[in-house]
Amino acid sequence: MSQIKLIVGLGNPGPEYVDTRHNAGFWWVDQLADDGKVPLRHDVKFHGLVGKVRLHGQDVWLLEPQTYMNKSGIAVLALAQFYKILPDQILVAHDELDVPPGQVKLKQGGGHGGHNGLRDIQAHLGTPNFWRLRIGVGHPGDRNEVVNFVLKPPRKEEFDAIGDAMTRAHHVLPKLLAGETGAAMQLLHTDETKKRPHKPAPDA
Repeated sequence: MSQIKLIVGLGNPGPEYVDTRHNAGFWWVDQLADDGKVPLRHDVKFHGLVGKVRLHGQDVWLLEPQTYMNKSGIAVLALAQFYKILPDQILVAHDELDVPPGQVKLKQGGGHGGHNGLRDIQAHLGTPNFWRLRIGVGHPGDRNEVVNFVLKPPRKEEFDAIGDAMTRAHHVLPKLLAGETGAAMQLLHTDETKKRPHKPAPDA
């Protein structure tokens, strides 16, 4: 199994997007940078915010593309080529419409499901064979409302549930970074089936 050497968080740059569902990938990578006590700094040649952290005894690059979602592949390819990181050593954290808030899934390869960030990364890398951390944000129910939905902040109970899911993703990070991707997937998805249903916060 290949070790994960690059973790990419997807989102849109700018203060107007910080709290939106589409920036869930940024949220998770921000937490990893905090854990590693390393600030993410803008690097022009990599078209994004970049930092190298040591987590659970492993060195890993963190990247938040600043090119807007639909051009995320430019940044991913630039850093991966420069440091000779293979597609199966890349983990992309992103918002996932087909997974409800409070759940998080791990997979390798597959389609982009209409996600513009994944589509562009796949096009630039020339393969879908990278890992994805699918952070559930839920679906508006109407396909015509998807863009409006992902560019708005989640409700309080959804935000709390997403935070819980990210915490569970943190628990499998040691296995991911050690190259035990199969074990990480099994642990994460087993945890998903055992977790208690999230209860919305009571009305004030």
